[in-house]
Amino acid sequence: MNNNIIEIRNLKKSYDNGKIKALNGIDLDIKKGEFVSIMGPSGSGKSTLLNMIGALDVAGEGFIKVAGIDLTKTSKLNEFRSKEIGFVFQMHNLIPNLTVLENVEIPLYEANLSSEEMRKRALELLKSVNLEDKINQTPTKLSGGERQRVAIARALVNHPSIILADEPTGSLDSKTGDMILKLMRDLHQQKNVTLVMVTHEPYVGNLADRIINVLDGKIIKLN
Repeated sequence: MNNNIIEIRNLKKSYDNGKIKALNGIDLDIKKGEFVSIMGPSGSGKSTLLNMIGALDVAGEGFIKVAGIDLTKTSKLNEFRSKEIGFVFQMHNLIPNLTVLENVEIPLYEANLSSEEMRKRALELLKSVNLEDKINQTPTKLSGGERQRVAIARALVNHPSIILADEPTGSLDSKTGDMILKLMRDLHQQKNVTLVMVTHEPYVGNLADRIINVLDGKIIKLN
């Protein structure tokens, strides 16, 4: 039985009229519930690959199927993202004039839920990341680690099948970064969500079940 939640074949992506080959023939399978790290130096194509999986960018050539959806053929990319993907970015991407609770509720706006159900889900996730006492504060009043915990809660609130994390500890000090990594790993195990994380830090990558090394738009090593 095929247990792959992500299937990629000969994926290519170029920019600047083909002068910059961000991805140059990627083949990759990721299983449901797996924790995978994508590693490589700056400019290797790792973030582009993550954006392709999350349908934030479209393929130039090749095939990419995520959670049963062929992303090269569907026109409903917004619906796909809202149902299947949770994003955690290096710089949090929180809306500064909304409260912590309101930021976590954002992915639920297209989920056809009542305001009570949205609030209930958001509160549950904020409790799981130990921020239930910060729900009425705005992100500007939080530390970097607290903002990243809000981002993790927001990523999980729509019950996604896949969490995509792009350098989630890149802007944090080592102690706070370690706490965020432990939190993400614990939540991944508790909820059996597939976690794909981009990093250039070996100690971060080694926490994953499997490491995928990318260089010049190609996979050079699969562990």
